[in-house]
Amino acid sequence: MTDEITERARRVLDACRAAKLMVATAESCTGGLVAGALTEIAGSSDVVDRGFVTYSNAAKQQMLGVPETILAAHGAVSEETARAMARGALAASQAQLSVSITGIAGPGGATETKPVGLVHFAAAKAGGMILHREERFGDIGRSEVRRKAVIVALEMLETLARF
Repeated sequence: MTDEITERARRVLDACRAAKLMVATAESCTGGLVAGALTEIAGSSDVVDRGFVTYSNAAKQQMLGVPETILAAHGAVSEETARAMARGALAASQAQLSVSITGIAGPGGATETKPVGLVHFAAAKAGGMILHREERFGDIGRSEVRRKAVIVALEMLETLARF
């Protein structure tokens, strides 16, 4: 874990404690790295409820309730899927705050309209507030796309926790 990620994770935990919020993560291309960053910090169990690693479309549907119609119409890497994943993580957990990540870390998997490095994020808060962010990190290497995605996800969690 890098110092930057650890510091951001600490800020998320502190903001969630102050707001009395529990967190759930819904991760595809990051494979649980956001949940890992949060739980790397001792005492995080008072904030982190659970993490969903939903790499396949079937997992997104079964674990998070992402409608097949969204996946068919927009694909796994889309704003619509990210939003559905974040909402699903709230519905399938005891959390009041969630973040989702779905993207193409590479080196394969890209299409003409969805290049390597495209990542969609959503953060949802109980009560209906939801944020979306799209990043196009570029073909900077699988590990670097995933690292940058973790940072963005943590930023979004902190922002929504403080709102």
